[in-house]
Amino acid sequence: MSNRQHSSHFINGTHASIEALQQCLPDKVTLYEVGARDGLQNESQVSTQDKVAFINALSKTGLTHIEAGAFVSSRRVPQMSDSIAVIQTIDRHPTVTYSALTPNVRGFELALAGHADEVAIFTSASEGFSQHNIHCSIAESLDRFAPVITLARLHHIPVRGYLSCVIDCPYDGPTSPEQVATVAKQLYDMGCYEVSLGDTIGTGTPLKVGQMLDAVLQQLPKHVLAVHFHNTWGQALPNIYQALLMGITTIDSSVAGLGGCPYAPGASGNVATEDVVYLCHQLGIETGVSLPLLAEAGWHICQALNIRPRSHVSLALKATLTNERSVNKRR
Repeated sequence: MSNRQHSSHFINGTHASIEALQQCLPDKVTLYEVGARDGLQNESQVSTQDKVAFINALSKTGLTHIEAGAFVSSRRVPQMSDSIAVIQTIDRHPTVTYSALTPNVRGFELALAGHADEVAIFTSASEGFSQHNIHCSIAESLDRFAPVITLARLHHIPVRGYLSCVIDCPYDGPTSPEQVATVAKQLYDMGCYEVSLGDTIGTGTPLKVGQMLDAVLQQLPKHVLAVHFHNTWGQALPNIYQALLMGITTIDSSVAGLGGCPYAPGASGNVATEDVVYLCHQLGIETGVSLPLLAEAGWHICQALNIRPRSHVSLALKATLTNERSVNKRR
């Protein structure tokens, strides 16, 4: 057989495997925008007016889920101290679900007063992180959240569960996939309609993510799972691609990559929504989100924060627009 024939067989084989990969990808994904909460709580303080304008801008991008605030200790998280004012002031878009983080009954009551559409609770797959972050064991944290879920059921408000340190913990080291699966199922069995699996310190790789998801998918169906990757080590997009191949269709992200990683000072945190949207669109996956409008919302909040967007796609779009304006001026 000639080299040309060998080459042809190799190319055909490659095409076949690419087609197989494409068939594994979903047609559509849901993006869960966390920039206004998980993002801003790790940035310098901005005014209530800027937050409201930010969320209103996000509401016009095609996003269907926006985390708008957190009813947590204002001493520990001062950036979220105005969450009730923010949630009560934003312009509600009929196709958008606005959620709030509520770690206790008092937080839930405030979310209820603010007419949040959905609430979220959080725990860790790591005992060390649970003790350092919320000063109790995993089991104790779940017990604390039981009254919140009971009240949410009473008021017909959906509850989302966040599970942190699903790959590694800054205190305990690697987290076993089986442990992640166990706690994820506990959250679901308690009444969380969806469990968001968070790589808190961003050390995950596609192999580790695949192993973790494989364990969790033995306990829970894929439609009740979301992924929440931090980009600290630059692996968020490859990890999202791995999750997509395994059937996960809900992705947490933060516009402009807002939010740092407190365990790696100076390193990036949340994956940028603009980068996720670009990836999905290039893969032929529908998001329903307008990339230009999304990037614009990111530029405005970054200007208010006096920071540079941490999204490669956002920066590329900005450079492209600047170049186009420059060319048009010379004509």
